[in-house]
Amino acid sequence: MDIAALIRAIVAPLVTHPEAVVITPHETADYMAFDLIVAPDDVGRVIGKGGRVAQAIRTIVYAVKSPYTKRVRLNIMDAPHD
Repeated sequence: MDIAALIRAIVAPLVTHPEAVVITPHETADYMAFDLIVAPDDVGRVIGKGGRVAQAIRTIVYAVKSPYTKRVRLNIMDAPHD
């Protein structure tokens, strides 16, 4: 399962700027981490009230069988401001 494609499939319909969605995978000592970057005005849509949407996204991503030997972690960030 391509974790980055799964994250994009979940997040793209939620945001108003799907073209700004960037997913960057990188490996740390403990995790295979995926940094999700969205437009600054879409961060609230991805996180949701009380972090409920973010938690739901993480639940789905963490439940999928991963090809990695390390655990998967999803980090949600906003795009750098100009």
